[in-house]
Amino acid sequence: MANTGDVKYQKRRLRSSYVSVVLSVSLVLFTLGLLGLFLMSTQKISNQVIEDIGFTVYLHNDVKEVDVDRLKKVIDLADYTRTSTYIDKEKAAEILKADLGEDFMQFLDYNPLLASIEVKVESNYANTDSLAVIKSGLIRSSKVKEIVYQESLIQKVQENLRIAGVVILAFSSLLLIVAIALINNSIRLSIYSHRFTIRSMQLVGATSGFIRRPFVRRGVLHGIYSALIAILLIMGVMYYLQQILPDLIEIQDIEILAYLFVMVMALGILISWVSTSLAVRKFLRMKGNKMY
Repeated sequence: MANTGDVKYQKRRLRSSYVSVVLSVSLVLFTLGLLGLFLMSTQKISNQVIEDIGFTVYLHNDVKEVDVDRLKKVIDLADYTRTSTYIDKEKAAEILKADLGEDFMQFLDYNPLLASIEVKVESNYANTDSLAVIKSGLIRSSKVKEIVYQESLIQKVQENLRIAGVVILAFSSLLLIVAIALINNSIRLSIYSHRFTIRSMQLVGATSGFIRRPFVRRGVLHGIYSALIAILLIMGVMYYLQQILPDLIEIQDIEILAYLFVMVMALGILISWVSTSLAVRKFLRMKGNKMY
């Protein structure tokens, strides 16, 4: 009866260790998944902010409508252009009236504003170097009087994005190292209870690969379970955030989420496989007198 009780106790401890490993890996993957979601969303938001940056092409007063159409067509066909909008003198006056809150034209006999083309650029061109090259090319046109863009704002945005990228990369690297260490320790503790079984298999002549295979297979399976739990938790957090922050829906992308979930699954399998292999390898090399 005592032996039966011991066997049941060992089975309970074994199940408890498996559950502990799965939960530990799930929580780590959940944290890494949230970090990955934050990084991807931040990248998309930063691209949206950057793509709102552009420049304004101011035209001479005597430019003909046909020349304006030709210039706009050239700009639209350029690789750097995301969108372009032509604003004539009358529309420019209306915009300025709305901004000032009063009709400035009542004090003047003419419209002093210039017609312009507002250009929004692709994100990879939204930097001072690229805009300087674009400006030097367009300013040669006889139709163009001036090209204006907010150089200081662009430099500030680039600097802030660079600092944020370094901080997030450092934090994510530290978190990944800590996560791997925690998972590795949890898996080692679960395999520790099998150390005598491993020793017995060695004594009867089983090869290292044969001994390692079932443990690795179970470790990979635990990694899959952990990844599925982590994905469900991430989806739950996303659903909650979308209820309290509806604007978050606008920055979500099915392709990004699919990529994130695949990465969580791959990371769960990889970490569990590597950690289990290393843990079993340690016990395969352990001397008999150190098992007690």
